Amino acid sequence: MKNKMKLLLVHLFLVLIILQGHAQEKPNIVVILVDDLGFSDLGCYGGEIPTPNIDKLAQEGVRLTNFYNTARCCPSRAALLTGVYPHQAGIGHMMNDRGENHPAYRGHLNTETVTFAEVLKDAGYFTAMTGKWHVGQAAGVIPSKRGFDRSLNAPAGGFYYGSGNNAKVFLDGRLLDNDAPELPKDWYSTDLWTQYGLKFIDEAIDEQKPFLLYLAHNAPHFPLQAPQEEIDVFRGKYLEGWEVFRQRRYEKQQELGLIDKSWKLPPFNPNVPKWDSLSSVEKDRYDHMMAIYAAVVSHLDQSVGELVAGLKKRGVFDNTVIVFISDNGGNPEPGAAGRYEGANPGDAASTVFLGQGWAEVGCTPFWAYKHHTHEGGISSPGIISWPAGIPASRRGVFERQPAHITDILATVVDLGGGQYPTNFAGNEIKPTEGVSLTPLIQGKHLERKQPIFWEHEGNRGVLDGKWKLVAEWKESWQLYNLETDRTEIHNVINEQPEIASRLIAQYAGWAQRVNVEPWTSGVKWFYDYEQAKDENNKTTKE
Repeated sequence: MKNKMKLLLVHLFLVLIILQGHAQEKPNIVVILVDDLGFSDLGCYGGEIPTPNIDKLAQEGVRLTNFYNTARCCPSRAALLTGVYPHQAGIGHMMNDRGENHPAYRGHLNTETVTFAEVLKDAGYFTAMTGKWHVGQAAGVIPSKRGFDRSLNAPAGGFYYGSGNNAKVFLDGRLLDNDAPELPKDWYSTDLWTQYGLKFIDEAIDEQKPFLLYLAHNAPHFPLQAPQEEIDVFRGKYLEGWEVFRQRRYEKQQELGLIDKSWKLPPFNPNVPKWDSLSSVEKDRYDHMMAIYAAVVSHLDQSVGELVAGLKKRGVFDNTVIVFISDNGGNPEPGAAGRYEGANPGDAASTVFLGQGWAEVGCTPFWAYKHHTHEGGISSPGIISWPAGIPASRRGVFERQPAHITDILATVVDLGGGQYPTNFAGNEIKPTEGVSLTPLIQGKHLERKQPIFWEHEGNRGVLDGKWKLVAEWKESWQLYNLETDRTEIHNVINEQPEIASRLIAQYAGWAQRVNVEPWTSGVKWFYDYEQAKDENNKTTKE
């Protein structure tokens, strides 16, 4: 009898081990969101800035050619976290609260949504977040209240060094002194977010749980700051000017197969001075600004390398899904001149903004930038890495099906075996708007049944298959066939009135459903769109 009991106990023990092993077969998930990175800023998307670690993820994973964000920072974060449009989550614009009569513009995540952390926590995941939060911390919306077990976050970014003027870091909701013992000495935010991400992953491993890490970098958002020795590497390399580097990136994108060779490069923004018209002092300043930006991006890539090395060291890299995206296109703020302030531009006390000239390069080959719903403002690098889950035949491929930032929640929930709720914490939850991208990993078609929509500061758009309807604030609708003209040069709205009418009606229905309100004031970062294209077409014909 005793022997039978021993055998039974051994059998139960082995079953528990097997079940535990199966539980651990759920993939770990890391979602990396970067800030203000242009479509062409990475080497694997046509850029000259060295980004070997991110490039390797792309070469061994799936590279999305048509990944879209919402055109601005906190709306993209809201859509990423909740899987609904930012207006539905309460962040239709930025952080200002317009009051309860304006539900789409409360400036913080509402309780009619769930985050992917809340869903995966219920599915048995250890959930962690590091980096830029920017979805309503001032209103009491903090990571720990939205499903994250552990977090080290900045409310809204605006710094890189602990000695910076705006530096503010919270550990699990508790404000830390910038020289607190919990923080490394002389820390730099890009490194800090990754180091704490790995620390939280260690805790997940100790608890024998799969982990979800949301790693939200503030890089390469202004104020651009980086170690001096890293800036020096790029000093003088951009003296050929923005037109030259834009053309080089365009040609490299064609060589890579990233873009169709038939897509023409749009005209350069006439609000930006031609490089040859600048004085040597001005050229030196703009070269320095771009060198600082390149150093920030290069350091960001190094941190991704540190993350990957850490995952490999812990033996969890192969079964970790890494998603890498940006929140909007390149940043043109505050205009053509950018900002170049401080005794030593690029250090912790300085303020450097890249400006429109280099932002135009970052958004190659597209029109416009951050704020706008033309392709330059909403197109982002999109990379999915998963050594254990991506078939060998899919590694390194370009995937051309459109994907949107609202798709990330559906994807994460699908991968993690979670259940998207209809009710949560006593609140009715809005249905998710995105679709899972897991079929895309296998080379299958996505099950997208509805168009993708945009609205930010009166800039608006609809994408349905190959047709994109788009308009600037206070301007008329334009229609483009993105299969033949993704750079949006040939407006065919007069040739395709039925398609335009259908998309206009769909946009109107969506805008009403998500409570979009008319935009009344703002900054026009762009330029006379149709006139510039007409001039470009004349030049091309000549």
